[in-house]
Amino acid sequence: MDFLIALLYGIIEGITEWLPVSSTGHLIIFENILPFRAVSDDFLDMFRVVVQLGAILAVVTIYWNKIFPFDFSKERKSLIKPEIFSLWFKIVVACIPAAVVGLLFDDKLEAVFYNPLTVAISLAVFGVVFLVVESINKNKSPTTLSPYNITYKAAVIIGAFQLLAAIFPGTSRSGATIIGALLIGISRTAAAEFTFFLGIPVMFGASLLKIAKFVLDGNSMTSNEWMIMLVGFVVAYVVSVAAIRGLMAYVKKHDFKFFGWYRIVLAIAVLVYFWVVK
Repeated sequence: MDFLIALLYGIIEGITEWLPVSSTGHLIIFENILPFRAVSDDFLDMFRVVVQLGAILAVVTIYWNKIFPFDFSKERKSLIKPEIFSLWFKIVVACIPAAVVGLLFDDKLEAVFYNPLTVAISLAVFGVVFLVVESINKNKSPTTLSPYNITYKAAVIIGAFQLLAAIFPGTSRSGATIIGALLIGISRTAAAEFTFFLGIPVMFGASLLKIAKFVLDGNSMTSNEWMIMLVGFVVAYVVSVAAIRGLMAYVKKHDFKFFGWYRIVLAIAVLVYFWVVK
């Protein structure tokens, strides 16, 4: 049963990590409907984060040529791709606020805010914000069409929005950063791609932090837990590839209002489940 749960977990993580709908909002419901049966609490705490590495690997695979800053081909005169190095410096700048807060307050924030009410409020609030922002931008043309053209000032602003997601579960990291980008004139495509790239150091860092904590606390995984981790990781990777490609095809023709309405409906579902059904 736990292997089936890990498979479903990987599917949900792979889809919702990249769509601006909050993976936390979906997983908090899923974990209550179908909890793991034979794993430790410490393992589950690590599994929630580490399975995201599968999703991150999907970004690295799809966008390798856009994010790898070196070119070893004989045709290029320079080994370094300056535009990609510049992009990575901006990504690092955008990650600093969330990284500092995560390192200092991760456990405290999780203990205080990881609950259905906070998740539902965050889902609803940012759902409304998506509707408002897209309405404001309806007749406006974006000023930045490529993630490479994002300025350091814009990166700081996007990083500030990512910080909201680090503090309040249900906000959605991708949702918060996309909203921040749209507000300052970045196109939907560039906003989505920058969000994908921004997730690489954020999720790698969060996963390494959880693994280190798990090991330093003297924990170890059983053979079943290793297999559960592998299933979740692989499934999250495969599903993420499809989700990322699907989202990029969608935003080329549509705005994000659908996701705003979806978040509001999901917020209601979370409240109904935990205060009426459960």
